[in-house]
Amino acid sequence: MSLKIFEIFHSLQGESSRVGLPTVFVRLTGCPMRCVYCDTAYAFSGGSNMEISDILAKVAEYGTKYVTVTGGEPLAQKDCHILLKDLCDAGYSVSLETGGAIDTSPVDARVSVILDVKTPGSGELKNNIWANLNHLKSTDEVKFVLCDRADYDWAKEILSTYKISEKCPVLFSPVYGQVNPTDLAGWVLADKLPVRLQVQLHKILWGVKPGV
Repeated sequence: MSLKIFEIFHSLQGESSRVGLPTVFVRLTGCPMRCVYCDTAYAFSGGSNMEISDILAKVAEYGTKYVTVTGGEPLAQKDCHILLKDLCDAGYSVSLETGGAIDTSPVDARVSVILDVKTPGSGELKNNIWANLNHLKSTDEVKFVLCDRADYDWAKEILSTYKISEKCPVLFSPVYGQVNPTDLAGWVLADKLPVRLQVQLHKILWGVKPGV
């Protein structure tokens, strides 16, 4: 059983409630979406096929308990579910970064799903599978990447309509270099939203490039 892998690397987690933790990232090649702010377009193609057993062996080399499976869109490769299960079976604390355009219900329950709900500004609003919100566990997280104030107001309405913060943690993240994090912090505080402001630590430390 193999998957097309763009890169496997060791870094600090830059997002989610695991921010700052040493983590192995398994980045799968390919994505069906084209968000206007995408910072991993380099992973739309390329990479090489790896047997799942070889992926696990590579992950083990780094000697850390945290693993993030990301992309691209990792769930676009159906055998990603096998990788997720095998990583959990091996004792890792596993998170999955997914764009929300593919059904998350088959994901192993031990995996923390980081579900990116696409905003109007992303250009991919139409591809949100809203039923994914019904599958949320307390160990999952929902992320809104915000392009502007209009995206923020939209996300605030979605947060209220679906009562997401009652199900799991919610992350509001400004598009890097486009929305001032200080402004977003002010909006969140003014509206008393039950969300975590997320800035991308890896970009602050190393900039925008692969392998970080």
